[in-house]
Amino acid sequence: MKVTKNGKILRRAGGQDHYNAKESGRKSLKRRGLFGFTISNKAKDRFLPNS
Repeated sequence: MKVTKNGKILRRAGGQDHYNAKESGRKSLKRRGLFGFTISNKAKDRFLPNS
């Protein structure tokens, strides 16, 4: 996970590390990059205290 300077939390898509050879190119390209991650402020303070 990555915390941006404005406090947004980004994550990688799941399933990127196994059986990639048989996947279509469209599926693998769709998983590239980072995705938004929604988390409540209470949980954010608990699990990511310095963000």
